[in-house]
Amino acid sequence: MDFAFDARTEELRARLLAFMDERIHPAEAVAQEQRAELASPWETPAVVAGLQAEARRRGLWNLFLPDGEYGAGLTNLQYAPLAEITGRSPQLAPVALNCAAPDTGNMEVLAQFGDERQRKQWLEPLLAGEIRSAFAMTEPEVASSDATNIRTRIDREGDELIVNGRKWYISGAMNPDCRVFIVMGKTDPDGADIRRQQSMVLVPRDTPGLEVRRAMQVYGYEDHAHGGHAEVVFDGVRVPAANLIGEEGGGFAIAQARLGPGRIHHCMRLIGMAERAIELMCRRAVDRTAFGKPIAEQGVVRNWIADARVTVEQLRLLVLKTAWLMDTVGNRGAHTEIQAIKIATPRAVVEILDRAVQVHGAGGVSQDFELAELWAAARTLRLADGPDEVHQRSLARRELSRYR
Repeated sequence: MDFAFDARTEELRARLLAFMDERIHPAEAVAQEQRAELASPWETPAVVAGLQAEARRRGLWNLFLPDGEYGAGLTNLQYAPLAEITGRSPQLAPVALNCAAPDTGNMEVLAQFGDERQRKQWLEPLLAGEIRSAFAMTEPEVASSDATNIRTRIDREGDELIVNGRKWYISGAMNPDCRVFIVMGKTDPDGADIRRQQSMVLVPRDTPGLEVRRAMQVYGYEDHAHGGHAEVVFDGVRVPAANLIGEEGGGFAIAQARLGPGRIHHCMRLIGMAERAIELMCRRAVDRTAFGKPIAEQGVVRNWIADARVTVEQLRLLVLKTAWLMDTVGNRGAHTEIQAIKIATPRAVVEILDRAVQVHGAGGVSQDFELAELWAAARTLRLADGPDEVHQRSLARRELSRYR
């Protein structure tokens, strides 16, 4: 059993770590200052353009996409440690490398299911970082953990599709550079197969009837990393029938294909967030004194640090195993492991971040440290791409089936 990364991964890791130290981490404070001066909190700080140009120059662009025609052609196992590194600075690193959600998942959908015209019109500018995008599935009026519940309608009228519905927590929608939405709705609400009732359609942002109604906060944060979340209303939105992605009735299958890689990308970055939390916790514990000795000498703090290290090492191995299985037996063959990391990683990283906050005292919940925002992001990922309980239900059912 060989745990070493291959030569290409090691070379990219070294290149990316240098980029993080030389450009990303020094730019974090700059981006925060620039964002405070922007007319909209969801505009992209000017410093990002320079970071993107440098990332492209260093060959650190579109690393997430395994399709060599469009992306770096890396396997999931090769990309995993790179995504972890970007998780150390989730507000800047993913977007600097054009590896930020929801664009990553949308690019994967277009690369895998889009036709030539759709790839030319939308995938190419996304790959170039010229535009951003949004993915519209979650709805406020139904339990969206069950995607068959969605009520948004997509009705055909001649050569047009008419979209009516209401979505919320639509990642990327608040970013002014967001130019297109991938919308999931029902084209056959009365179909016998509930997993063939849904379809996906491309809706340009400037289409009449599409209203970005309001921003949705995450624990009071605007979530700049994902281009903001929004409530979006589609009221008689008309688009050409050619904007349908794949076949009619294929929306549920496309969603599953999209969310599998998305879940592992989230978990990879979460491990990077945990590593950042451990680093901050250790530095704070060494620097601060309470009751006559450094906080690092307190037994409870040492236990927290030790437990955090053990947890991160366990999670990393499970994520790497999942990535390897996705590469060797496909997403379906790795289904159990994908669900396992989706259950375990956000939950554990939230706990690590919570203890890092505790070590920082009042500073931990303030804007002076990134811990509070990291905690909010990690806690949200216990809901994103399916809440813990849905994955637990499915995983337990699969385990029990072996004994029935």
